[in-house]
Amino acid sequence: MAMPESLTLADSFGTVPAVVLVVAVGLALGLLVAAVDRVVLSGGRLGAGVDPVRSALRALIEQRRTTVAPDRLLGRIGAGAVLVLALLSVAVIPLAGRSLVSTSADLVWFNAAEALLWAAVWLVGWAPNAVHPLVGGYRFLAQGLAYELPLMFTLITTAVAARSLRTTDIVAAQADLWFIVSMPLAFAVFLASGAAFAFWGPFAAPAGSDIAGGVLAELSGPDRLFVEAGRAVFLGATAAMATTLFLGGHTGPVLPGPAWFLLKTAAVVVLVVVTGRRLPLVRPDRFVEVAWMVLVPLTLLQALVVAVLAVNGFYP
Repeated sequence: MAMPESLTLADSFGTVPAVVLVVAVGLALGLLVAAVDRVVLSGGRLGAGVDPVRSALRALIEQRRTTVAPDRLLGRIGAGAVLVLALLSVAVIPLAGRSLVSTSADLVWFNAAEALLWAAVWLVGWAPNAVHPLVGGYRFLAQGLAYELPLMFTLITTAVAARSLRTTDIVAAQADLWFIVSMPLAFAVFLASGAAFAFWGPFAAPAGSDIAGGVLAELSGPDRLFVEAGRAVFLGATAAMATTLFLGGHTGPVLPGPAWFLLKTAAVVVLVVVTGRRLPLVRPDRFVEVAWMVLVPLTLLQALVVAVLAVNGFYP
C-alpha cells in the first residue's frame, strides 16, 4: 500500500519561499562547516570563523585563471553543478519536521545527488586540460568507487529499521530510541562517506598538495567559490542528514524543533571537523582497499543485525 505524502515546506509557505528557505539553510550549513574548520585550523581562534566570508567576497571579484585549450563550458557546468547538487541534497532533509520535497524514496534522492557529484567533479578535473586537475579527477572517481557501496548500505539500514525510504518517517521511527544506539557503525560510516564525497579532511587526496591542489589547481574566481562552497554545503548536508537518520531529527524535550535540529547538526559538524583534522590523509588506493575489504562486509553485517531486530519488533 502506498504511503501518504508528508506535508512539505512548499505546502506551508509556497514553493518560492520554501526553495529560498532550503537554499538559505544549505548555504548556512556550508558556512557553519567552513567557519568551524577555520577555527580548528587556527588553534581555536574564534575570530577565524569570519575568514570564509572574506574569502568568498574576494573570490567573487577575482579574475579567472586560464590554461591552454580549456573546455570552459564543461568546467563552468561542473563547478556550478557541485553547488547545485549540494543544495538539492538538502531538499529532502526535514527542517523542523518538513522538507522541501517529500517522495516515497527520499533516501534515493539524497544518494542520487551524491552519485551525480562524480560527474560534476570529473568535469571540473577534465575541463582545464591540465595534468594536475585530471589526476585529481581520477582520484575522486577511485574514492567514489570506494565509498558509494558502504554509503548505500548505511542508508538502506535506516530504511529497514523505519520500514520507509522517506526521511520524515525515519525521524518518526526514532520517537522512542535514536537509531545511533542500534547502528553506531552505520553512523560512523555515513559520516566518513560524507567527508569522502566532499573530498575533505583525510579524504582530500583529489585536491592534495602533492598534485598542486588536484581538481582545484586551476580553479579561481567564482568557479573556485562554487566548488569550495559546494564541498562545504555537502559536508553540512551530511551532518544534517546524519541528524535526521540517526539522532532523531528535530525531536527533543523543552526546546522547539528547529532549535534541536540546529544543536544536533552543529554538534555533528564539530565532531566531523575536529576528528577529520586530526586524521592523516588517506591514499585513494588504500581507501578503496579498506572500503571493499572491510567497510562493505561490516555495513552488510550491520544491515543484517538491524533487519533481524526489525523482524522481531525492536523498532516501532
